Amino acid sequence: MTQYRFLATSPKGLGSLLVPEMSELGALDVRETVAGVTFKGGLGVGYRACLHSRLANRIILQLSEFAASSADDLYDGMANLPWCDHLAPSSTLAIDFSGRSEDIRNTQFGAQRCKDAIVDVFRSRGLSRPNVDTRAPDLRIHVRLHRGRVSVGIDLSGTSLHQRGYRTDPGKAPLKENLAAAVLIRSGWPEFLAAGQPLVDPMCGSGTFLIEAAMMATARPPGLDRNRWGFHGWLGHSPDQWHTIEADGRGRLRPAPEGVELRGYDGDIRAVRRAEASIAGLGLEDLIRVRPKALNTLTRPTHRVMQEGLIVCNPPWGERLGQLSTMQLLYRELGQVIHREFQGWKAGILTAHNELGRAVGLRSHKQYALNNGSIDIQLLLFDLSSSNRLAPDPADGRPKINNPSQVNLAAETLTDGATMLANRLVKNKRRLKSWLKSSNTSCYRLYDADMPEYAVAIDVYEGVPHVAEYAPPKTIDEDAAEHRFQEALAAVRSVLQWPDDQPIPAKRRQRQRGAGQYNKLDQTGERITVHEGQARLLVNLNDYLDTGLFLDHRPLRLTLSEEAAGKHFLNLFCYTGAATIHAALGGAATSTSVDLSNTYLKWLVDNLALNGLSERQHRVVRADCLTWLEACDRKFDLVLLDPPSFSNSKATEGTLDIIRDQAALVDAAMSVLNSDGTLYFSNNHRRFELSEDLKQRYRVEDITRQTIPEDFKRRKDIHHCWRFQHLIR
Repeated sequence: MTQYRFLATSPKGLGSLLVPEMSELGALDVRETVAGVTFKGGLGVGYRACLHSRLANRIILQLSEFAASSADDLYDGMANLPWCDHLAPSSTLAIDFSGRSEDIRNTQFGAQRCKDAIVDVFRSRGLSRPNVDTRAPDLRIHVRLHRGRVSVGIDLSGTSLHQRGYRTDPGKAPLKENLAAAVLIRSGWPEFLAAGQPLVDPMCGSGTFLIEAAMMATARPPGLDRNRWGFHGWLGHSPDQWHTIEADGRGRLRPAPEGVELRGYDGDIRAVRRAEASIAGLGLEDLIRVRPKALNTLTRPTHRVMQEGLIVCNPPWGERLGQLSTMQLLYRELGQVIHREFQGWKAGILTAHNELGRAVGLRSHKQYALNNGSIDIQLLLFDLSSSNRLAPDPADGRPKINNPSQVNLAAETLTDGATMLANRLVKNKRRLKSWLKSSNTSCYRLYDADMPEYAVAIDVYEGVPHVAEYAPPKTIDEDAAEHRFQEALAAVRSVLQWPDDQPIPAKRRQRQRGAGQYNKLDQTGERITVHEGQARLLVNLNDYLDTGLFLDHRPLRLTLSEEAAGKHFLNLFCYTGAATIHAALGGAATSTSVDLSNTYLKWLVDNLALNGLSERQHRVVRADCLTWLEACDRKFDLVLLDPPSFSNSKATEGTLDIIRDQAALVDAAMSVLNSDGTLYFSNNHRRFELSEDLKQRYRVEDITRQTIPEDFKRRKDIHHCWRFQHLIR
């Protein structure tokens, strides 16, 4: 039996895994090199490597090695090889050349000299010359120049072995299949597989990890479904031997070990559909289950006890879905979810940034350097044990407020007025108690100027109080107003048991017009995470007059969540995008959110990341809403139109007055609404009345009462809301 020398190329960091893999396939004298691993064996070993390798990029059958100090040496060395034994004159070829020297300064020139030498061999024998086909050649020739020596070989693979062929639509920036296999091996999947334990991918994308894991579980050769190989155009190819090896590979297919389950989840429903198509194409539906689910709603499967298992995850790296700071929120959420839901399991997380790895908040016990194309990445391994505690999250916990103007009174020194207000707060807490238990929200209004002496709004965000004073009339003495404001702070501290050493987030609320409501008051940049229904949302209690979440619109947001499944959602004047998050988590096929403020659009992007939602599916647009609507050429199934009462933004000419401009806004929004779609129109102008013309042009229902939440029952004029639909003609 003829012995050949082979080279198996691989991505950076996989060589040490390739050595045992090639040895298991029958290779001899296996050695790791810079380019991959070299080994020896009969032709069958090369065939088996092509069919079975989960890690290699290419399998090269080495023909020769020679010294070459010049381009002429390269030509002569190539011309001395018996090319007529390897390539038919009517065939096509391609040269993959790598390396440089003083005489060969670029790869194109090196490939050209190699091609010339091969063609001239055929011409010298009176044969027709092979043609070059760089895209789909009959024979691909691998030439490497390194330190004055040239190695020449035939690429038995053809196209790279990582291209398994099962991904019908991989989406953007997919993880290479052989790298996914390496991550699974490094994460310990073979051991979990042998023990009959499950694997979960909480951000599965197109399902590469799941499919590669399933192929390992069923002993399915990665190359089993490939129709074209590089050796098909090689004259030394042995079809009978190949068919035998291929048949043996098919005969090794087996059911997955008992207890093995593969589950994947993703907040992007389109990614889930792509994964389902690839899984179905391989007939793996019974082994792999994928579902659309946002990261923050992920829980451990409960249909059976799963005390141990493996989490493998490839979150966005910051190049696709947002900037690094945005991704840190997502990685933090990932760390919190897997630590809470999968105690006792192991986890492998892939990332391209050390900062993102640290954002997970857990200690990794092992790190591996890898490479995906041109991107250096890192695999981090975690034990999800109770002892591996989450590091403190700067976004959780109570904000630090450095405002010397905030003087806080101790609870023991409550004045009569503060005591009176405290009693009202206790009464309101009692009234809201049962509602809060069933509302699934951590944010609510506790008090809203219930007593004229204390004209403040008191809200609670995830246990943190927030006090906003309405501007007192000019007839009220400033000192008296200040005293009452401090009494209000003291009452809040007493009733909510807020620590004496923690200032209460508080601000004076002047009556604002236009963009004034968005003026920055402070520069803390501190935000806390709150929850509402399925959604997790970021709020800032210090820097702006508004916190980033309008509490009175909670019922409307929940309605959008219930109605959004499978629909295309448009959010106009989207603010920080809370409604978008609810619609997305409710299963919206896509969403488009439009606003002029860069600040709030960035806030929306952060909210998307916090909930594991993709910007590819949920588009964010900076534009004047009316101008954007006029140019819009698509239709939506569900639209939210919630404009400010008045706006004179610097980014546009003119002003927006909701009373004056309501018809133009509604008409423009209705023009992009599908014939059977629904538009919700809301605003907070206290004296607003809907135009009679609009009532005539559309089917309109006043739903204001249904959209006022329990904690705003005293303020029935907090906003107005209507449901619009097209008239049926």
